[in-house]
Amino acid sequence: MQSLVSVGFRLIKQQLQDDEKINMIGVNMRHQRINKTVWSGFTLVEILVVVVIIAIAAAAAIPMLSSAGTIQLQSAANMVAADIEYAKSKAIATGQKFSVLFDADADTYAVQDQGGDTISHPVKIGFDYAMDFAGSSKFDRVSIADVDFDTGSVIKFDYLGIPLNSSNATLGSDGIVTLQVGDRTMYIHVEPATGYVSITE
Repeated sequence: MQSLVSVGFRLIKQQLQDDEKINMIGVNMRHQRINKTVWSGFTLVEILVVVVIIAIAAAAAIPMLSSAGTIQLQSAANMVAADIEYAKSKAIATGQKFSVLFDADADTYAVQDQGGDTISHPVKIGFDYAMDFAGSSKFDRVSIADVDFDTGSVIKFDYLGIPLNSSNATLGSDGIVTLQVGDRTMYIHVEPATGYVSITE
């Protein structure tokens, strides 16, 4: 009888130990699941690092976007000055009048011969020597704000390179072409008598 009771106690003890093991395994598995879900997200530090990197990139990009217009304006001013110089040099070399006709409303200009025809571009073979700022992807932000060659919009050069107004009279004062991008402005000056071309802001 005693052995039967001791066997029963042993069985009950064994059953309790097995139940404890099963409970411990379940607890460990739940603990592992909890740990896995904790590690599957982002920490606050990681999120802050990403936000700081985005802020730095945005701060670097904004000046670059605004400076693109400035670069276009400077390039356009240099190009207009060079094209006016080319018309002057062509007049001296050929002994004929050459002119640069500006259209501020259309943001265009063209280099013309003494007959008023647009000449061929010396570098871009097959193209007219004309510029359309609005139609050019390189200069689409640039506009011709004003043109003043003795109140006219054309500057001519005679065989000596002397600048003339639209009436073929010697330029009375500085001829000025005003280019603009946003609130930035550049001026191309053509001096009377000498035809010296300069750029100012």
